[in-house]
Amino acid sequence: MINQTRMPICAAVVCLPLLIVPQPSAAGEKVPDPPVVTVLKDPVANDSGYLTFFLDNDLFGGTDSNYTNGVRVSYITEGKPIIDIPFIQKNLHRFSGDEESSSWLQKIWGFKNPDGVEYAYGFALTQLMYTPETRTALTPPPGEHPYAGWLGLGFSLHARNTQALNSVEISFGVVGPNSYAQESQDFIHDLRNFEKFKGWDSQIPQEFTVNIDFNQRRRWRVLDDLNLPLNLEVDGFHETGYALGNYLTAAHVGCMVRAGWNLPLEFSDPRLTTSAHTQKLYTDGSVSNNAWSIYALAGARAGGILHDITIDGPLFRSFDTGVERDPWVGELYAGFGVRYNDWEYGYVHTYRSKRFKTQKKDQSFGSIAIRKRF
Repeated sequence: MINQTRMPICAAVVCLPLLIVPQPSAAGEKVPDPPVVTVLKDPVANDSGYLTFFLDNDLFGGTDSNYTNGVRVSYITEGKPIIDIPFIQKNLHRFSGDEESSSWLQKIWGFKNPDGVEYAYGFALTQLMYTPETRTALTPPPGEHPYAGWLGLGFSLHARNTQALNSVEISFGVVGPNSYAQESQDFIHDLRNFEKFKGWDSQIPQEFTVNIDFNQRRRWRVLDDLNLPLNLEVDGFHETGYALGNYLTAAHVGCMVRAGWNLPLEFSDPRLTTSAHTQKLYTDGSVSNNAWSIYALAGARAGGILHDITIDGPLFRSFDTGVERDPWVGELYAGFGVRYNDWEYGYVHTYRSKRFKTQKKDQSFGSIAIRKRF
């Protein structure tokens, strides 16, 4: 069944440098030697970038079906973009809640001083993969998840102050054979000598997708004043998010808490989401001089879904997936992280409720994140 949905196509801003042109001296006037100037680096504009590899896989939960694999490679840089994309960067600023946003967006996102916001720019390549439980059938048996793959390129802007982190990402992708989900799965199954899934020819047909995703994380300052034994540190936040597009239209709320030693200021939990970028969460002036960190984390998330192309099928063409989407989905997750100097490793295990009516049971999967600071 085809739904008619209008989707905003938005994107991110570029800050143009100021050109300082020296004035020529009067004729015959001796030009003095230029003074020696010590240039102090801006800690924000010259902050290092992060390259992060994310992996979701249900083999950590002992299955190979439904949401079976997700891979994301993201790079984020502080202060200014690494490449010049004027249209995308110029438009994403309007949704970040900063001084260039409309007044109603500034009220929603909650920046008390929009002109004091710091920025980060992110770029990500993501592939997601879904399969039925029965791998030998040429088409999914009735009631099982349809074959689906999605490949997308995302451009994001992240605005933050001492209290909140606002992220907005625009992604351009494709569902269907050009997602190369079948080729990716076959390659891994060949490497590990696993039986291949036989029904990829029946996958959800091709459709170009455009999605815009918003996410805000608001800090729990009450945790900053806790005095825990063994010099333990603790922090946390709650989040809200919205997705609009023909790939996914949904909303969610959630929360997360970390506890450990030398909690890293730059952070992203290992779960693969549209806001999954390693970066500094808030601008509180903190500086970490410790070479190592170790911590545990736990959280929850609940959301409502109006459209999911991997279950509902394409929005602009007729295709019966044979399953009915569950409009409400909940998640619980827990894991740990270890950092040493510029390298960090994290693992999280997620328990997710059923995503469609005839799904036999809830699903669990593991997530890994490996990140490097440059």
